[in-house]
Amino acid sequence: MSSHTEPFAGLPVTPKPGLRRFHQARWDEEIVFELSRPGRRGVGVPAPDAPPVDLPESVARRTPPALPELSQNQVVRHYLRLSQETLGADFNIDVGQGTCTMKYSPKVNDSFVRDPRIAALHPLQPESTVQGVLEIYWRLEQILKEISGMARVSLQPGAGSAAIYANIAMIRAYHASRGEGGQRDQVITTMFSHPSNAACAKVAGYEVITLMPDADGNPDIEALRAAVGPRTAALMITNPEDTGIFNPRIREFVDLVHEAGGLACYDQANANGILGITRARDAGFDLCHFNLHKTFSTPHACGGPAAGACGVSAALVPFLPGPVVDRVEDTGAADGEREVYTLSAPERSVGKIRPFLGVTPNVVRAYAWVMALGAEGLREVAETAVLNNNYLLAKVARIPGASVPWADRRRVEQVRYSWQQLTEETGVHSEEIGIRAADFGVHYWTSHHPYVVPEPFTLEPTESYSREDLDEYAAILAHVADEARKDPEFVRNAPYRQTVHRIDPSSLDDPALWSPSWRAYRRKHGGQPPA
Repeated sequence: MSSHTEPFAGLPVTPKPGLRRFHQARWDEEIVFELSRPGRRGVGVPAPDAPPVDLPESVARRTPPALPELSQNQVVRHYLRLSQETLGADFNIDVGQGTCTMKYSPKVNDSFVRDPRIAALHPLQPESTVQGVLEIYWRLEQILKEISGMARVSLQPGAGSAAIYANIAMIRAYHASRGEGGQRDQVITTMFSHPSNAACAKVAGYEVITLMPDADGNPDIEALRAAVGPRTAALMITNPEDTGIFNPRIREFVDLVHEAGGLACYDQANANGILGITRARDAGFDLCHFNLHKTFSTPHACGGPAAGACGVSAALVPFLPGPVVDRVEDTGAADGEREVYTLSAPERSVGKIRPFLGVTPNVVRAYAWVMALGAEGLREVAETAVLNNNYLLAKVARIPGASVPWADRRRVEQVRYSWQQLTEETGVHSEEIGIRAADFGVHYWTSHHPYVVPEPFTLEPTESYSREDLDEYAAILAHVADEARKDPEFVRNAPYRQTVHRIDPSSLDDPALWSPSWRAYRRKHGGQPPA
């Protein structure tokens, strides 16, 4: 039994001056449906001021919807309690979500999207009634064209992976238009590119070839030479990769693919450290994508809806997802010439990637963020992100047991570190260190599999955090590493101050146990008969 004690809760912890005292709230809170009681009301809803509609019997509801019935104070209490059980970006120093660019999202941007002029819009309104929103789409596209160097940009995808899939769809349509769709059936990617590149290519029916890193941590260019050929449809590569290393030979990679007749697609989800410094088109890329919910400071929203942006060269413009927003001159207007924004479908469009135009609230947030910063501010974002990352790198590299693979390579906006030495000395794994760090109100991401970097942890500070924040975060990691040496079992048994202890993973791989709704959970696990 560990000798560590925490006086205020009787829970084990190693006290140390300078570390923030933290304990997650825990409520025995029922699901909102279980809190429901017949007849309770939070607000009186007036009868609709509209004529009745005769619905076909097949679609008419036979019973009222089984919505929860709660008073207003119960609703407030319920959701405040849930918020206290959540460790989110507004609560902690969120530098640990490597490759996700978890930066601060200005709250004023939320006020813009809550404004009824945005929030109350309907996606099927006539174009003439949504000119302001269409102008925002058009203007953000012009900004992203300048940042990427591309000819046009679609803002329709609802996330980064959706944008990657849109790019794959355009690649497939492009080769099909040239009569090479059946021949070009291979997509090349790299081990440290985002896995969505390989996944989307596979979903689209391509054979995926993955390049492993060379001795310098770059994708092996000789392996690329051996892989390209008449079957190559595209190279899909993230740069800088998830190691934080920028490939200085990226133009050579693109040229090799072009010589083989393939297209080059740039995953720029890791663009936070290169804004205003490098551009996809300048490196010869034919397509690229940005994650607006990363680099451009719109919320991740628990995995969605986020927002992606696909940029393409002139040759790929006809294949863009539609509709796109165009600006035209209305010379017939009664009050003189004026600019009008219209929707159009590209000539050979791959179709919609999501309904309607895209995730409008996040497009508005991204536009507001860019306009507040301006061109010089965007470059300062990149420079500060790189500075913060390398400052944290210097701190973490001094923690006994932590190491930096390819330590002689300069890093851009993130680093994939390793606890291999600490694991060999203590038996404590990276995931266990991250879970223990949650007891101090922070967390980190390890890595996507396979663990090419052993016992990995990937940190990306972004430009949002101060030197004091980075010092605190590094001190927490150093403290947990010291705990692992002194009492490995203590770290393995963490967390001690969180809402939940450990989740039993056994059900994650058994679809028979999955419950996509509360009612399904009650039927499967609560003994409730099917409705």
